[in-house]
Amino acid sequence: MVRQPWDAVRAPRLSPVPRLGMLTRFTDDRFAWLRLTLLGLSGVGYLVLRPHPEETYGAVDWVAAVGALALCPVAVRWPLAGSLGSSLAYLVGACFGQGDPVVPEVGSTWMLLELALRATQRHVVIGTAAVVVTHVVDIWPHLPGKFPNLVFDLLISAGLPLLVGSNIRASRRLARHAEHRATAEAQAARSDERAAIARELHDMVAHHVASMVLRVGVARHVLPATDPRVTEVFDDLHAGGTTALADLRRLVAVLRDPAADGSAYVPIEPDALPDALATTVDRARRAGLTVDATIDPAVTSLDAVRGLAVLRLTQEGLTNVAKHAGPSARATLTVRVNAGAVHWELMDDGGGAAVPTALASTNDGHGLVGMRERVEVLGGSLTAGATGTGWRLATVLPAAEDR
Repeated sequence: MVRQPWDAVRAPRLSPVPRLGMLTRFTDDRFAWLRLTLLGLSGVGYLVLRPHPEETYGAVDWVAAVGALALCPVAVRWPLAGSLGSSLAYLVGACFGQGDPVVPEVGSTWMLLELALRATQRHVVIGTAAVVVTHVVDIWPHLPGKFPNLVFDLLISAGLPLLVGSNIRASRRLARHAEHRATAEAQAARSDERAAIARELHDMVAHHVASMVLRVGVARHVLPATDPRVTEVFDDLHAGGTTALADLRRLVAVLRDPAADGSAYVPIEPDALPDALATTVDRARRAGLTVDATIDPAVTSLDAVRGLAVLRLTQEGLTNVAKHAGPSARATLTVRVNAGAVHWELMDDGGGAAVPTALASTNDGHGLVGMRERVEVLGGSLTAGATGTGWRLATVLPAAEDR
C-alpha cells in the first residue's frame, strides 16, 4: 500500500471549515442582535425622516410602528414571538391606521427571515401563515381586482425571506456535513497511519525476538554440558521467547490489513538502508524525474525504526513529486546524520510551473497526516510548503537517546 502524503497539498481539497464571508457572518445566529438592532435603527430613521411628509400618521399608525420596533429586542431570543407580534402590528396599522404601515410591514418580513434562519420548521410555518393572513386581510376588501398585488406582496413579504433563509440554512448544513466528513477522514487517516506504524514496529520487534530465540536454541545444542541450572535458564529463555514471538505474530496478524501488500511493512536492516534509498532514487529516475541525491553513509548507524521512516518518507515524497510536479521536474534529496539526528529534506522545482496561491498556503491536508504521524512518533516535526515554483518537505528525527 502506497500512502501519498502530498495529495491534499498539491490538489484542491474540501476545506473542513469553509471560509466565512461578510454576509455569512452577518447571518450567523450569534449576530441576530446586530441584525435586529440595525432593523430597529432603520425603522426609527424612517419615522424621523418621514420620506413622505404629506402622509398623515395617526395615533394607531404610531402605536403600530413603535410596537413593531419594540419587538426587535424580543425577537433576539424569541423569534416566533417577534414574528407574530410584527404581523399583528402590521395588521393593526393596515386596517385601522391612516398611513402606509411601512415600518410594521418591513418588520414582519424581516422577522420571518429571522424565523427562517433560526427557528424550527414548525415555527417557520406558523410565522409564514401569520404573514400570509395579515396580507390577505389587508387586501381582502379590494379583491379580486388587486389579486396580482396580493401575489406580489406575498412573494416579497413571505417568499423572499423564506428563500433566503432556507438557502442560508442549507449552506450551513452542507458546511457542517463537510466539516464532519473532513474530521472523519482525518481521524481515519490518522488511525490508518498509526496502525501501519504499529505493524512495522511490531514486525521489527518480532524479527529481533525471532533472532534471539534462534540464538538461544542454538546455544542449547552447541554448548558443552553445563550446569543443569544454566540449561534450565536456557530452556526458560527459549520457551518464553517462543511464546512472545507467537504473541507478536498474532498481534501483527490482527493489525495487518489483509488487503494490503505485506511487503510494505517488512523492516529494513540498517546496513541495507543506503541500497534501499538508492533503489528508490533509481526508480524515480526511471520514471522520468531528475533526482540529485546526497545520502550520508552514516545512515547505516540508524536504528531500524528511524531507518524505515527515512525510507518511507523518501518513497512517498518522490512518488508525489512525480505525480504532482510532472516528469520534467527536478528533485533534490538530502539525507544526513549529525550527532545522531537525521536531517531529511526533499525539494522540487515544480516542473517549472508556478505554484497557485491558494495551494501555496495549504499545508495541513489529510495527505500529510500520515507523514506527520510517522515523524511525530519518533519525536520529530514535519515542515512543508512552497518554495518559489516548487515544494519543500523537511524533517529532523532526533537521536534515539533524545526521544
